Amino acid sequence: MDGSRAGTAPVGAATSGGQGETWRGRAMVVAFVLLWCSGYPAGKLAVQHGGPFTVLLLRFVAAAAIFAVLAAFARAAWPGWRALGHSAAVGLLSLALSFGGIYEGLHLGLSTGVSALFIGAMPLATALFARLAGERLSRWQWGGLALGFIGVLLVLQGRLAGASTAGYFCGFVGLLGLSLGTLYQKRHSSALDLRVGLAVQHAAAALAMLPLAFFIEHFRTDWSATYVGAMSWITLANAVGGFALLFALIRRGAATEVAALFYLMPPTTAVMGYLVLGERLAPAMLPGFALVAFGVWLGTRREAVS
Repeated sequence: MDGSRAGTAPVGAATSGGQGETWRGRAMVVAFVLLWCSGYPAGKLAVQHGGPFTVLLLRFVAAAAIFAVLAAFARAAWPGWRALGHSAAVGLLSLALSFGGIYEGLHLGLSTGVSALFIGAMPLATALFARLAGERLSRWQWGGLALGFIGVLLVLQGRLAGASTAGYFCGFVGLLGLSLGTLYQKRHSSALDLRVGLAVQHAAAALAMLPLAFFIEHFRTDWSATYVGAMSWITLANAVGGFALLFALIRRGAATEVAALFYLMPPTTAVMGYLVLGERLAPAMLPGFALVAFGVWLGTRREAVS
């Protein structure tokens, strides 16, 4: 709304309208966080009824097809091979390696809350990798890294003996993939249409999952009602709906709010895992989740880069 219109509008009406927009924006942010977090228990349900790589293959193929159709209807421009290659590389890292690690971890017994904790620590891991690449970290970022590491230790305290070490390793692989994918996208970003980019990324990730699903799992699925329901949810609600809602929030200028609530995703997911799957939610884990959230906030606040 331009300045002249704002000046002629009644003050009460402008205030009411502004408050309405604020509440709608907050409602969209909360919906996004809940929708995104719900993908972890849905994903764990899916891998209980099918191979994790097969689950991801079907998810990536369906999402790639949907985004390709959306791009076709919008008559989005397709870029050259160089930009498509960069987008495919992002898909291999941020989708195939990241989700492959997380879903295999869920299959090996990793809880949904701890899985979300790995992904929630992505900003800290990205900052650490940037430091290894020669970028300087501020004292705030080092403090955030330290607090985040302490928080992870608190969450995992007493749980390593009762869970598969391979599951935690897979979670770390997922974190590694997402962090490297984020850095790659920052350094090789382009003006690629979002629908085209997501179609290419999901297609590349599907190709990476294909040999794993075939040779390791032989496309193992039971096609039960639970499996079909979980697959439908993680494909339509998470892969498509989650990104659509995220982009809508960014267009509304709510990206900062999304980033702030992103820190609440691990504990939110842990509560969902407790309610939906009956996963253990030990009180001792809660301070760890809080420390990780605070560490990520501290390490990524605007003052940290100055």
